[in-house]
Parts: sequence; C-alpha cells; structure tokens
Amino acid sequence: MTRLSPSGTAGSATPGRAAIAPFLFSAVVFGFGFGLTPVAQAEDALLSAPEVTIAAETVSAGLYLRADLGATVFRQEGSPSLAVGGLRSDFDDDRFDRPVSGTLGLGYRFTDILRADLTADLFEGRFSGTSDATGTSARYRADLRGVGILANGYVDLATVAGFTPYLGAGIGATSVDWQDVTATAAGAPIAGSAYHGDSSWRFTYALMAGASYDLTERLKLDISYRYSDIAGGDMFARAGENAQDDGLSRHEVRAGLRFQLY
Repeated sequence: MTRLSPSGTAGSATPGRAAIAPFLFSAVVFGFGFGLTPVAQAEDALLSAPEVTIAAETVSAGLYLRADLGATVFRQEGSPSLAVGGLRSDFDDDRFDRPVSGTLGLGYRFTDILRADLTADLFEGRFSGTSDATGTSARYRADLRGVGILANGYVDLATVAGFTPYLGAGIGATSVDWQDVTATAAGAPIAGSAYHGDSSWRFTYALMAGASYDLTERLKLDISYRYSDIAGGDMFARAGENAQDDGLSRHEVRAGLRFQLY
C-alpha cells in the first residue's frame, strides 16, 4: 500500500525542504563569497545612501531701524486757490517743486512674512503761482516744510537669492507748515499787510511696493516706490484774503537701509 504524506500527496514526507535546501546553500555561499553577511549588506546600503539635510526654519523676529531718502518723480497738487472778499479763484501757472524727503523709522518683524514700522518723514518744498484776484496780477511764493508720522504695515512675499519683494500701506498725519510768503507785482511787494503762513496737521495715507536685498545677516538694502496723499488745507492768509490747496500727492522713488537690532 502506498503511504500518503500529511499534505495528501504521495511520496516522501519532506520534498519541499529538499528543493529549497540547494537554493539556501547557494545564497549563503554567494554572500560569504563576497565577504558580506546580510546584515553587513544592509548597513553598507544605508551608508552609501545620499545625505539629505533639512534646515531648521528660522524667523528673524525682532526690532529694526530704517533710514531712507526719497526723490519725488511726479506730484499732483490739485488746484490751489486764493479767496478775496469771499470770492475764490485758482492760481494761474501754479507749481510745486519736487522735494527730496528723508525718513527715519523704528520697526518690528513679527514673522518671516509680516512686519510693521513707525516712521517720521521730513520734506521741504516751494509753491509759486500767479493770481489777479486782488485786481492786480501778482506773483505769490511760499516755502513748505512737512513732517509726516505714519504707521506702516508690510507683507514680505518671498525671498529668492537674497531678494525679498514686498507690498505695504501706511496711515497717519502730516504737519504742513507754510512759511516765508511773498507777493509781488511788477517786481515790487503788493500793498497791504503781510501774509502769514498757515500750519496744520493733515490726514495722510501711503501705498508702497519694493524689494529688499540681504547685504549681511542683519543689514538690508531697500529700494521702493511710494505713493502718498496729504489732505488739503490752508496755505497762507492776510486780512480779507486766504489761500488754500486741495491736497498734495507725491510719487517717490526711495532707497534706504534696514538694520535688524536682534
């Protein structure tokens, strides 16, 4: 009688072992033939894998100082006018020169994207225009000195090869001080009392776009465009006469430095 194996097939009780044994022997001999055990082969594969370094995320939060110089490339001064006896008329061939401005500020970086600063903007200018509202064609001139205090916020978009483009906006007030007012007709001062300049605080807002470049770990070069708008107000006056402007808008190109304190 033929004896059946436990698996239900005829023949030897361990045919699987006999078939596998030569394969295992060859594998062991092959591995040892190269002097490597399976564990050693695995360790060698790990050591030969390329090294991957993951840099820790750093956020340069903290205080910074800034200083900028700005040049007005275009300005809109609206329509300044002179009122005499309650009747107001615009100045003819009026113009404001294009002042250079200087800015100092203290800021704080909150994250690698958001920062804010408080700035003091200093600038000077000069107005000149002609009016015949008094019955005589007269040339008016006045000096302008301004100090703007703005709270600004910025969004730094990304940093590529040391360059970081950004967008910003500011809101605050500007002290506009008119001084040294003169009015002449045919080269001589017009008759009557002297004009006195007006000084007032005016609502101001600004929009900025620019980019910074990392000069060092703490120092950045900042190049930007800024549009600022100063509300209108009184310019100068004397008895029975009053001159006004309807706002000052400036388009500036600015360059400056930002220094991270910590």
